[in-house]
Amino acid sequence: MSQEMKDSMMGAIENVIDPELGIDIVNLGLVYDVELDDDSIARVTMTLTSMGCPMGPQIVSMVQQELLELPEVKDVDVNIVWSPPWSKDNMSRYAKMALGVR
Repeated sequence: MSQEMKDSMMGAIENVIDPELGIDIVNLGLVYDVELDDDSIARVTMTLTSMGCPMGPQIVSMVQQELLELPEVKDVDVNIVWSPPWSKDNMSRYAKMALGVR
């Protein structure tokens, strides 16, 4: 997969806003990896801010919806992982400033 395709996929996922925090999941550091296989299946490895995140299914659905908008993507597989666990250190400078995190 080209870097351009990876950037395109990450750009699409940046449209997914965490409903509770109001920041996109890329800047929150929830997305660990994206790839597009030879069968045009997008595979996303990501986490959530907590294991009990009530918005988890909604966020996964939004990721799938955004990636399916890309003409190269035929299907989407979202893999939620808990290791490594998410922490505030994963957040971009933008997200930290927006949420007042130091």
